[in-house]
Amino acid sequence: MIKVASYNMRKAIGTDRRRNPERILEVLREIDADIIALQEADRRFGTRAAVLSPHLIEEHSDWKPVAVARRATSMGWHGNALLVRKRAEIRSCGTIHLPALEPRGAVVADLLIDDQPIRVVGMHLDLSGLWRRRQAAAILSHVDAAPETMPTVMMGDLNEWTAASGCLRDFSRDFAMAATGPSFHARRPIGRLDRIMVSRQMRTVDCGVHTSPAARIASDHLPIWATLAPA
Repeated sequence: MIKVASYNMRKAIGTDRRRNPERILEVLREIDADIIALQEADRRFGTRAAVLSPHLIEEHSDWKPVAVARRATSMGWHGNALLVRKRAEIRSCGTIHLPALEPRGAVVADLLIDDQPIRVVGMHLDLSGLWRRRQAAAILSHVDAAPETMPTVMMGDLNEWTAASGCLRDFSRDFAMAATGPSFHARRPIGRLDRIMVSRQMRTVDCGVHTSPAARIASDHLPIWATLAPA
């Protein structure tokens, strides 16, 4: 089985309005997932520097970043980043350009973890429902066009409040939604903005929202997780 997680880390600015990357890493260690999709992992302005420094990840975690960044000091693409176990083999990785009025993108990687091939897509979609659907179409087209078919998990902050319509309905045609639960706002979660979606080659064994005391203060989103197995 493979454990995955998605976390909008809000550039490590917590609900106490303090920036604390070490606190984000503490939350990630609590979850202990094999693959992690991060949103808002880079600073928004200037050099778009990574909030979690390479030294912090290397010395204080069992993960390594997937090389999807286009800037020297960034970890992600438009804030989207992927962390995987250090033992994982990264077969390929890249970015997905999304139609948008404001900078948006998604990242993708083909991995081999404990002899299990898996494709992972991380995303942070638009606030506008119209643009979210266009972005969902672009992501699905990219996955469909891949030369090799493999079990796929897509996850991130979809910014979709309505469960049965919009981009969720588009994704649900080919992917099953893990019933993780509400993850926003961290202090009083009512919105299921963060989602984990799996292809038909996989099934969700268990899933949930990580609600530790550290998670409730580290970001305005709670992280979500799922344990996956072959279907």
